[in-house]
Amino acid sequence: MERINSLINAPFTAFHPDGSLNLTLVPSYIQTLINSGIAGVFINGSSGEGHLLTEEERMICAEKWVESAPANFKVIVHVGSNSINASKKLAQHAAQIGAWGFSAMGPTFPKINRVNELADYCAEIAAAAPTLPFYYYHIPAFTGVYTSMVELLKAVDGRIDNFSGIKYTYESLYEYTQCRRYSNGKYDVLHGQDETLLPSLAFGGAQGCIGGTFNYAAGLYTQIRAAFSEGDFDKAQQLQYQSLDLIDVICRYRGNIVAGKQIMKLIGLDLGPNRTPFQNLSPVELASMKQELESIGFFSYANEVSHL
Repeated sequence: MERINSLINAPFTAFHPDGSLNLTLVPSYIQTLINSGIAGVFINGSSGEGHLLTEEERMICAEKWVESAPANFKVIVHVGSNSINASKKLAQHAAQIGAWGFSAMGPTFPKINRVNELADYCAEIAAAAPTLPFYYYHIPAFTGVYTSMVELLKAVDGRIDNFSGIKYTYESLYEYTQCRRYSNGKYDVLHGQDETLLPSLAFGGAQGCIGGTFNYAAGLYTQIRAAFSEGDFDKAQQLQYQSLDLIDVICRYRGNIVAGKQIMKLIGLDLGPNRTPFQNLSPVELASMKQELESIGFFSYANEVSHL
């Protein structure tokens, strides 16, 4: 199956002020990302508040993203759910509408503690859409599933034909690199932690990357990749430090899902509020965050919004 060697964005889900879906912004969103060097999206994941959407809403979102995407723009649909039947239904739907691929994080209840349990879980979901690439979404900070990813690769190797790799969102560059090296690089291991993109290139040999701050700062990361590729490590390091400064700010305002969504509003694409139980920024907090972003020069490299 095709490998990803580019930046994939994890978009937010747009809501109207009353909390209903606002899908009218998707075409402009996609064009903004394309103009910023993004090659695809990973929708309905953690950044997209996927677990706070109904099954119907997740399918409606997926349909809008797929129908709005140009032919060369990848749409990967996150189908993870605490209900295995819901995950299978969402996977089948992703295949029916023509998504490029699909993915699932582990269930949050019950937590999976054995590699054979996780392999069985992946096998059942992957089988629901056997013609599409399937990626396991490793994000233990959200799921509490800390099972070894190397052991998972061993367990699925030769068992799940459409298992393409892992969306790896965790702090262990050692394990990430182990996964990248497994069986001479057999699987596509997508780096998913923006603050360690440069180390993942240098140590892990990263190719494809999926990130949440790409929503509004994709150019920063395309420059990191370019500088590293050209052998200008000092430049790449300074750009990564800019990324850390940005992430330091959003961490002070409840992280990317909350703060990042409001940064989109600041750059010209108002995606609305977050759903409960997320606590939205107050006007005072938003003004304070904007001031901090200005102090680090964020708006000089922020994505330029395309209004269609």
